[in-house]
Amino acid sequence: MARLRNRTGYRQAAPGDNSVMNPATFALLSGSFALSMALGVRQGFGLFLAPLAADHGVGMGEAAFAVALHNLVWGLAQPLAGVWADRSGSKGPVALGALLFALGLVLPGLFPTGWAMILGVGLLTGLGTAGLTWGPVLGGIGRAFPPAKRSVALGIASAGGSVGQMLLVPLTAVLIAWVGPTSAFVAIGALMLLALPTGLPLDRAALDTRPRGAPRGQAIRRALADRDFLLLGGGFFTCGFQLAFLATHLPGYLTLCGMAGTDAGWALAVVGGFNIIGSYICGRLGNVIAPQAGLAVLYLLRGLAIFLYWVGPKNELTLLVFAATMGLMWLGTVPLTSGVIARRFGVADLGALFGIAFVSHQVGGFLGAWLGGLGFAWTGNYDAVFLASAVAGLVAAALNVPIRGAALRPA
Repeated sequence: MARLRNRTGYRQAAPGDNSVMNPATFALLSGSFALSMALGVRQGFGLFLAPLAADHGVGMGEAAFAVALHNLVWGLAQPLAGVWADRSGSKGPVALGALLFALGLVLPGLFPTGWAMILGVGLLTGLGTAGLTWGPVLGGIGRAFPPAKRSVALGIASAGGSVGQMLLVPLTAVLIAWVGPTSAFVAIGALMLLALPTGLPLDRAALDTRPRGAPRGQAIRRALADRDFLLLGGGFFTCGFQLAFLATHLPGYLTLCGMAGTDAGWALAVVGGFNIIGSYICGRLGNVIAPQAGLAVLYLLRGLAIFLYWVGPKNELTLLVFAATMGLMWLGTVPLTSGVIARRFGVADLGALFGIAFVSHQVGGFLGAWLGGLGFAWTGNYDAVFLASAVAGLVAAALNVPIRGAALRPA
């Protein structure tokens, strides 16, 4: 497809180019695949905890800390991956992310010990996820679509990311049951290498053809001085706390409630399936109402759902309802949060600024995974962290209410 530029420096489609598989569509599919691989595999980490403890003596505390560290490393590395993608394109961070993620899975597969879990799952997959997800991938997709279509595209990408959760979490459970946790780690690590080239279409589809390499410090300082950006990040903390707690400790919680260990696997798959619907709806919603209003409603409903499941009966039906409800809201915060940032600051620095906000998300994720393990070690149950997750939803909703609207920016 020929590339034309208008006065603003943006690529325009060649006249008469109405093909379905245009560069933007191909970038969206490629980015969604990268998200599917990374998010689908990491959502299955909790399934390894009990088998590693039973078969190889890896302590639950060590394994839970490794998953918590994964969340923290992911968050701290996400701004760096976003800046790299903003300056030089997505192909570099995406390829390195896939390689590091694969190595991080193979390491505990070959050496099933606590240190290998912390180094592999905690450090390497955390770095790998940063390269394969929000800053490089959503930033690339955001630059591939004009403002009128951007929110929907980001919602579709987030929904596409859930396909991996819907498919890879059950696959992980089956592999663990058939070949054991160590061989399952190695097999899934090899599968991750399929994501190596997925950053290339993101760069080829970029609408913004202005020279890269401009310093991002000014944009980051501007965002950190903006009250609304700080409120947005505060709410995003809750998202990370809730998701990491549930993804890591739902298997253990269901076992305490007398349910089968395999129930957690299909419950997380249901979450992934319904998140396809929810993320798409939230992406569409960002074009209809102010995205910060959508975030406030989402956090409020999510906190209510967690509270009702905690106090309600535990059986297959209530678990299905809870999984479906949470799935509708699981990653819906991502296109809406990206939408707030894009409206206020444009998309030239979307990867870096989303990465900065994501630090807060992953600090929450670290605490959700770690405190869930500590709470169980201290009390023998997860009640305190379930209650904290529910209350945090109310706080996050309140933080998003005063965020000011901003006109859709053309950049």
